[in-house]
Amino acid sequence: MARRVEQGARSAAILMLAIGEDRAIELFKHMDDNEIRDISRQMSMLGKVESEEVEQVLVEFAQGVGAGAGLVGTWQTTERILKSFMDDERVSDIMDEMRGPAGRTMWEKLSNVSEDILANYLKNEYPQTVAVILSRIKPGHAARVLTSLPTEFAYEVMERILLMDNVSREVLDSVEATLRNEFMKNLAARNKRDTHELLAEIFNNFDRANESKFLEMLEQRRQEDAEKIRAMMFTFDDLMKTDDRGIQTVLREVDKDILTKALKGTTDELREKFLANMSERAAKILQEDMQSMGPVRVKEVDEAQQAIVTVAKRLADAGEIVIIDEGGDDEFIY
Repeated sequence: MARRVEQGARSAAILMLAIGEDRAIELFKHMDDNEIRDISRQMSMLGKVESEEVEQVLVEFAQGVGAGAGLVGTWQTTERILKSFMDDERVSDIMDEMRGPAGRTMWEKLSNVSEDILANYLKNEYPQTVAVILSRIKPGHAARVLTSLPTEFAYEVMERILLMDNVSREVLDSVEATLRNEFMKNLAARNKRDTHELLAEIFNNFDRANESKFLEMLEQRRQEDAEKIRAMMFTFDDLMKTDDRGIQTVLREVDKDILTKALKGTTDELREKFLANMSERAAKILQEDMQSMGPVRVKEVDEAQQAIVTVAKRLADAGEIVIIDEGGDDEFIY
């Protein structure tokens, strides 16, 4: 799907160059910023376009373009066309965004910025501001950013996330403007959510050491919040709460090597649950593989278990497996 969208933007960029700047300007005037940005990005990266591609994409212009005539799309050409119908500031913003990390929105762009680079910038911001930013990006990325921040500062940010109310549009606009003007330009040279749920998702993406470290800090200082977060977290051990059919479904989706590492570091009870849902021959081979594997780093076990948790969540969201809440009669799906 993404490839088709990109190809469509490329074809549109070729068309805009082929019809000339005046006509391109008129077309751009009827587009929204996202369309302008997508086409402009492709236009600026076209380089030399051979006549064969021009003729293929623009059949109705083949005679006008002429055999052997090509196009050259550059940053300068793109910027000149945009400036003919936009003010300089708006053009500058679009060009800076195109040169920066991929993504249509500011939050998509932030998710494509290295956690080390983002953490290095955020460590100088107010914890409340960082909390707003981390609440808007993907939990996995937020988890990596938090572990790259100084521990005490990261904890302050988590407290702000817990206390955060629905963020107003004005605050978000202000944060986005600051990020765009102070952060994104340098790189270029959810509806309101339950804060406990948000942190639970972030914790799900921590490795074991950081999960234990931050949960222990929360339990010491905010025990009630820690209990709520722990209850919402989905861990590898939670697979004990699914039935045999669910385990069998998970087994069909998981790579054998990943399963071997994951089970090597789990409880005897959960290991037996998996083995019991395999054929006798497959279970025997798996046990032999675990024995012959020797010591495995905790990090590798964590990554293997997280991979299986990701699969289980996807299956649960699709309704293919069910996780039973042992504390009540209701069932719930993550």
